[in-house]
Amino acid sequence: MPHKQLDRKALRIRPLSERRNRVFAATDMVPVDAKPRGLSRAARLLVDETVERVVAAKKNGRPVMLTFGAHTIKNGLGPLLIKLMDDGWVTHLATNGAGVIHDWELAYQGETGEDVKENVDAGRFGIWEETGRYINLAIGVGAYLGMGYGESVGAMIEQECLNLPESGTLRQEITANLESDPACSAAASDLLTIMTGLNVRPGRHEIPHKFKHLSVQAAAFRLGIPFFGLPMIGHDIIYTHPLNSGAAIGRTGLRDFLAFAEGVNRLDGGAYISIGSAVMSPMIFEKALSMCQNLHIAKGEHINDLWTAVIDLAPAGKGWSSGSEPASSDPSYYRRYLKTFNRMGGTTRYARADNRDFLLGLYGKLRNPIRPGAEPDGKAG
Repeated sequence: MPHKQLDRKALRIRPLSERRNRVFAATDMVPVDAKPRGLSRAARLLVDETVERVVAAKKNGRPVMLTFGAHTIKNGLGPLLIKLMDDGWVTHLATNGAGVIHDWELAYQGETGEDVKENVDAGRFGIWEETGRYINLAIGVGAYLGMGYGESVGAMIEQECLNLPESGTLRQEITANLESDPACSAAASDLLTIMTGLNVRPGRHEIPHKFKHLSVQAAAFRLGIPFFGLPMIGHDIIYTHPLNSGAAIGRTGLRDFLAFAEGVNRLDGGAYISIGSAVMSPMIFEKALSMCQNLHIAKGEHINDLWTAVIDLAPAGKGWSSGSEPASSDPSYYRRYLKTFNRMGGTTRYARADNRDFLLGLYGKLRNPIRPGAEPDGKAG
């Protein structure tokens, strides 16, 4: 039986301009030519190996997939990710719903990162008008247009607008496509539901993004590079807004997952780099790889030349460090990013490192190859 649901329309939604933030475009973006300062010897060696693998993948036309957690954006690494795309080193990017949000907020207002403890207690954490309105509308429009989650938001940032169809047009498409293309009808119905729920007017909505040069999603859209948003229902602040549509998120998120899986399908001889993503990256990767191995085996093939670099802050633990899977009684067994990737076959490398140091080291060596094992700034980690 249906259970009573919370009414989001009853929420007092505040303007984003009222929020105090902790991350600022003016002070917290990392210069792309900065030097890494805290890399251990193991991390420096992994940088070297990653450079070799990325260069080989590019030479052979294989994917270089970079999947990252939201703190990569909050740590000011957007400009560096954009340079990796501009210079042709990365072919696919993926992040979670929070990464999409932080990237959008920086592009829109040049600030992001609220005080969670303070704002939950005050009943205002995540309940912000512009973030909820614009991202949810972008996803609704993107679902209607056949786009993925990341592309939907990236297009809005890059184009600085959203174009919403007339309700009559949507109703006609719902009826006309019901037999021949029910998914198209459903997407039109979803967008109509979003718009009528809060009386969102049709037509062109101008949405200036004064800092869009910092947006990884916008750059990916501009360059035609896949940027995947891979959300989990209820995990992100956009779910607090009444314009939020689970149907639209499902459509765009699934498109991105299947496009991500197609990248994995060609990953033999490529490189997969997972940075600061404790759950999302390993979880989507194992399902994608299993499907891809299924397809390859059906053709008498197998993905064997699989190479993965995993970077996070926690120590690996004795079991993983020795190259074997620890017992389930060992707490390190439950580090998903170690357990999953080490079960995938091929070669998996792990290093403890701040994502700023690792990506700066990686880009510095891709841009200016130097003697393997040496630190770009000559300092020991």
